[in-house]
Amino acid sequence: MSDPGTGPAGPSDGDTAPLSAIRLNVNDHMWRLEVDPRTSLLDALREHLRLSGTKKGCDHGQCGACTVLVNGRRVNSCLSLAVMHEDDEIVTIEGLGDPDHLHPLQRAFVEKDGFQCGYCTPGQICSAVGMLAEVEAGWPSHATTDVASPQIALTDAEIRERMSGNICRCAAYPNIVAAIRGTAEGGTA
Repeated sequence: MSDPGTGPAGPSDGDTAPLSAIRLNVNDHMWRLEVDPRTSLLDALREHLRLSGTKKGCDHGQCGACTVLVNGRRVNSCLSLAVMHEDDEIVTIEGLGDPDHLHPLQRAFVEKDGFQCGYCTPGQICSAVGMLAEVEAGWPSHATTDVASPQIALTDAEIRERMSGNICRCAAYPNIVAAIRGTAEGGTA
C-alpha cells in the first residue's frame, strides 16, 4: 500500500531531492555549488556557473553541442551528472582561449570558416582538442588503417570518424575537417 503523499511512481511533483554540496574545478577555477544530485554537468555549467559557451542541443548525447573536456577527455556534459565530477579538471570553450588569445583550434575554425551559425562550434572545438590528444596518444579509431602503428595518419576519413559524435546542422563539415587537419599539421593543438 502506498503512502498517501505519494503515488505509485513515488514522491509527488512538489518534493525535491536534498541538495548536494560539490566542488567543481572549471577552467582552473574552483567553484562551490549546492545542486540537486540529478543536475547534469551541462546544467551546472550553464545555469549555476553562467558559462553559456557549452550548448544544450539535443539533451540526449546525440549531437555533441555540449562536449567539454574532463581530465583531458571529451565528455557529453548533458549525459553526466555534476556530482560525478567533484575535483575533476573540467575545461569548457571559455577555458580554451579568449578573444585576445585564441586556442589554435579556435583560430583555425575562424581562418577555415569551420562554423556557420556557430551553435555547435564550442562542442566541435572541445571535441577536436580531445580527439587530437587521443591521436597523439596513439588511440586507434574504426577508421584507423593500421591499428598496430604508433603513428596514426590523420586523414580526412580519420577526422570524420573521430568527430562523428558532433553534428553541425549547417553542414560546415569540410571546413571543420580542414581546421582540425591544419591545426594537427601545424602541431599547435
